[in-house]
Amino acid sequence: MPPSSSSPAAIAAILRALSPAYAPTPLLDLSALASRLGVAQVLAKDEGRRMLGSFKSLGGTYAGLAALARQHGCDIAALLAERPKDLPQLICASDGNHGLAVAAAARFAGATAQVFLHAGVPAARASRIEAEGAAIVRVQGTYDDAVDAAAAAAARGAGILVADTAPDANDPIVRDVMAGYGVIAHELREQIEAAGLARPTHLFVQAGVGGLAAALAEGLAGVLEKPARIVAVEPETCACLAAAFAQGRVTRIAGDLHTAAEMLSCGEASAPAFAILAAAGAEVVTVPERALEEAPALLRAAGGPDTTPSGATGLAGLASIIGTAHASRLALGPDSRVLIVISEAAL
Repeated sequence: MPPSSSSPAAIAAILRALSPAYAPTPLLDLSALASRLGVAQVLAKDEGRRMLGSFKSLGGTYAGLAALARQHGCDIAALLAERPKDLPQLICASDGNHGLAVAAAARFAGATAQVFLHAGVPAARASRIEAEGAAIVRVQGTYDDAVDAAAAAAARGAGILVADTAPDANDPIVRDVMAGYGVIAHELREQIEAAGLARPTHLFVQAGVGGLAAALAEGLAGVLEKPARIVAVEPETCACLAAAFAQGRVTRIAGDLHTAAEMLSCGEASAPAFAILAAAGAEVVTVPERALEEAPALLRAAGGPDTTPSGATGLAGLASIIGTAHASRLALGPDSRVLIVISEAAL
């Protein structure tokens, strides 16, 4: 059974065996966008082309399968071949995409899944999860209330919790989720080298609970060229990672967490992700709603793919600080080569 330390190549092979839609996603060189923003280059990893339409399919599906394999005492290949009848239920909370990925893991293994969604998750996203065979449990309140409800259900024995966030910095399942996201960094390393591209100097990446940002910070260690700045971007209305950096520990922020970047409406950062980002010297940029709402059109006008405010949040952070004092502090200027991640396709 693959442990949390499984290599990105091994995880990629496991997922590719499930579907060709787990093939590497494109790395786009958006020269028109770079010119518009006044930087030397903008590279965009298009995760909207990934299985299920987002990067989340890497983490939630791998972690769900790994959890079931551990429970059954076998590896993932044997689990998928045997499809035992006595598998426990998978449980998670989600803003939409993680639940979809965990539901897919259950379907691949022949298990069941239960996904806790807060009241703000649109019906279209809930319907996609149901189409994967999972049962939906609606929870009043925020994403964090759904996280609490899912954890409580698992504690009562309803199934295995496959969370993408945890208060324990060493949580093994959250580590598996981030290991799945590490496939993106593995692909980026290979794509940058194969295309003969100059290495990026900056990474601007969206942060909900922080798992994607942490996985890229870890997986791209040594790849970014000086000044090698890692910038996690989150909405002003739910800046839980900024709060964690300000206090030096994970903390839950108050408010309704409403944002156009629906997949980032989180009030508490993941402790495993925060530990990695802090160790990597990452910085946080928070962006207003207008910048989030405008980012998909900015990307599309420059020849990029259709996405959502969540998918373009990294770009929103980059665009919002160009020409400001914050850009100067990040050594962001005309010679910078910026990497962003388009984290989901437009629904």
